Amino acid sequence: MSLKQKNALVTGSTSGIGLAIARALAAEGVNVMLNGLGDAEANAALAEEVARDHGVKALHSPADMSKPEEIETMMRQAIDRLGSVDILVNNAGIQHVAPIEDFPIEKWNQIIAINLTSAFHTIRLAVPGMKARGWGRIINTASAHSLVASPYKAAYVSAKHGIAGLTKTVALETAQAGITVNCISPGYVWTPLVEQQIPDTMKARGLTKEQVIEDVLLKAQPTKQFVTVEQVGAIAVFLCSDAASQMTGANLTVDGGWTAA
Repeated sequence: MSLKQKNALVTGSTSGIGLAIARALAAEGVNVMLNGLGDAEANAALAEEVARDHGVKALHSPADMSKPEEIETMMRQAIDRLGSVDILVNNAGIQHVAPIEDFPIEKWNQIIAINLTSAFHTIRLAVPGMKARGWGRIINTASAHSLVASPYKAAYVSAKHGIAGLTKTVALETAQAGITVNCISPGYVWTPLVEQQIPDTMKARGLTKEQVIEDVLLKAQPTKQFVTVEQVGAIAVFLCSDAASQMTGANLTVDGGWTAA
């Protein structure tokens, strides 16, 4: 079955993994709603670029994924303007690195809200329409940290473990409804999120930038290479395909062998 004219909402998709997934879906003929904070004109131009490059509808929502009321508005807009949300990709995420005794409470709350609770809200709002149409694809961007932990990332690791559990639960609930629910767990991908955490890791561990990259980030990945955003986008497209119709509740690792150890 072709994905042409299906409609997707990808949260956290104005850069990095989310944008790569949105572009990969658009290349298959999927209409997309992008989501992300930042400069409104730049984000509108990005949506226009995706639409122009792939001949699809592309919109942008500035919804703050820490605010349930804004998530509800975004979901209504996606349904009203695209006609449906057939493919939901929960990708929005932030990071903060600090020892547990110094971890700011507001950062904990923000990371859990954006990285985990937002997915609960989008899924609960998307599932009724998917059930009514008898088809849906829900893809959650997890992380190698959905399976293993690293120091100084209490909130992020907790949220990603939660995403893996949420994925399994909703997969079981929707198993007979034509809906699949899976998560992709990348290792370190060279994205703004990874780049931005380097200074905090330098401070927390007393390392140089080069030491953080070699001895912290890529130390975990036996291939000694960063995962690319394009690789993650291709996996997302596969999960939407007929070939993956019997894959649900899965946690697909793309981590250079990190979690094989």
